[in-house]
Amino acid sequence: MKLPKTAHTALPWRIHEITRDFTVEDVWSFRTPGAGPDDFPAMLAAMRAGGALAKQPPLSRALFAVRWKLGALLGWDDPAEGVGTRVGSLRDRLPADIRDAPRGPDNANMPLKAVYELHTEATRELANKTVHTVMHLGWARGANGDHELRMAVLVKPNGWFGRLYMAAIAPFRYLVVYPALTRKWEAAWRDRSLR
Repeated sequence: MKLPKTAHTALPWRIHEITRDFTVEDVWSFRTPGAGPDDFPAMLAAMRAGGALAKQPPLSRALFAVRWKLGALLGWDDPAEGVGTRVGSLRDRLPADIRDAPRGPDNANMPLKAVYELHTEATRELANKTVHTVMHLGWARGANGDHELRMAVLVKPNGWFGRLYMAAIAPFRYLVVYPALTRKWEAAWRDRSLR
């Protein structure tokens, strides 16, 4: 479910310390019935076990395939445009007390790379010719009293082209990508004990 940006900005996440120059683009919540305050690691494990892009619905996979083809054709995803080249990694901004925290595993099939993983939040980043983007996953008490997964997408567009790109992909995010993620991640929570 889409949430107001304040559902992310009002909570005391550590991500705020290192993303002051980013804009909160989207905030979504994912239902995790029966979840308690210590279940964030279990949710992350369920999501990882639930699969990568290859296990997404066909329409989502098709959209990502088109995006990666366009990126290759137009040079959007050239390594020179990525984290550590065009932009520094957010890991370079981490406060000393979380600098040595585990990052979480990286996967060659996942373009977002781990920055840090704590008991109630995890952060991944990606940069290309269009944007430097951050996916923040946090664990927060939901309206029904259970804890829930929250995802915030923060962006720093690369000039006018990045802003145009974000506007162009907005309908696809809202109509296809986020609803598919919602179904997938909520199912991962429900099915976690079956794996």
